Amino acid sequence: MHIFRKLFLRQPAVMADEFARINKELSKLEDYMPCIKDLRAKQKEIDGLKILVNDSLEEKEMRDLAAQELQLRLEEERNIQYMLLQSLLPKDDADARDCILEVRAGTGGEEASLFAMDIFKMYERYAQKRRWKFEIVDITESEIRGYKEASAAISGSGVYGKLKFESGVHRVQRVPVTEKSGRIHTSAASVAILPQADEVDVQLRNEDLRIDTYRSGGAGGQHVNTTSSAVRVTHFPSGIVITIQDERSQHKNKAKALKVLCAKLYEMERQRLHSSRSKLRSEQIGSGDRSERIRTYNYPQGRVTDHRVGITYHSIEDIVQGESLDIFFDALILKQEMDAIDSFSDTS
Repeated sequence: MHIFRKLFLRQPAVMADEFARINKELSKLEDYMPCIKDLRAKQKEIDGLKILVNDSLEEKEMRDLAAQELQLRLEEERNIQYMLLQSLLPKDDADARDCILEVRAGTGGEEASLFAMDIFKMYERYAQKRRWKFEIVDITESEIRGYKEASAAISGSGVYGKLKFESGVHRVQRVPVTEKSGRIHTSAASVAILPQADEVDVQLRNEDLRIDTYRSGGAGGQHVNTTSSAVRVTHFPSGIVITIQDERSQHKNKAKALKVLCAKLYEMERQRLHSSRSKLRSEQIGSGDRSERIRTYNYPQGRVTDHRVGITYHSIEDIVQGESLDIFFDALILKQEMDAIDSFSDTS
């Protein structure tokens, strides 16, 4: 690779951006080289063992030992091949980014708002466990102190890549606190996970925005005051409206609103590119669409079931406390990789 870079630099009229692009691609190839070297070394071992197994001059005991060793080496070869194929799969550049979490109460009235609060706090506990920064952006409370809507900015290593499959409808089955007869109700909350955008990803023009300020009111934000600290940002081209009244500072609320707006615009562009380039996002695991039912929390039976990977975990308290969510996260990431490998194999 080093020699190739030198030869490339000797070419006439090498543009800086072209060199940067080539250098980036070569760096990617260098990451694969240890795996390729291991595979070649393993294949040499396998070739030597095959010769030994088929050598009629060798003693039977020696051939049997070589045959056993051959099976182990073939299994190791398959593992290295899988690792190499896994490393060659297309990477989502957004996986390393921070994210915006949005939770909204769905069907089920006040009980849905309580469930939305439970879900929101579940992710907050998980973030704390991972030592991620969890910053509340805005909360709109219901009459019984549940959450009609809640959003947060989550920052840390690989946040979006870990949480991206949480988007969708989460359903709960339990006896609501408002239920007098003890009947089990079904309610829902929708979750959206959006990768946070950098300034270079989204360019906001002043003429495309309207920013209104007003006083935060009663059953809405966490803080009620007599100053015009609440902020509403309207983005004319997309029609997106962001309202934030969590902070007492108008400037902080404006900054939060613009952060959420940028994340939404960035995700819209990502969705447009993904739908035109690949079906990977929408196949089998699910599209992450908010209308897609992804998980059921059944309190009477003490279980949580993820419908995309068919996994049921029989300790609902562990899940809502943010302790065992990795069981679902890791299974979904693995399924995405396996589906991508299958698609890769089908087109090879």
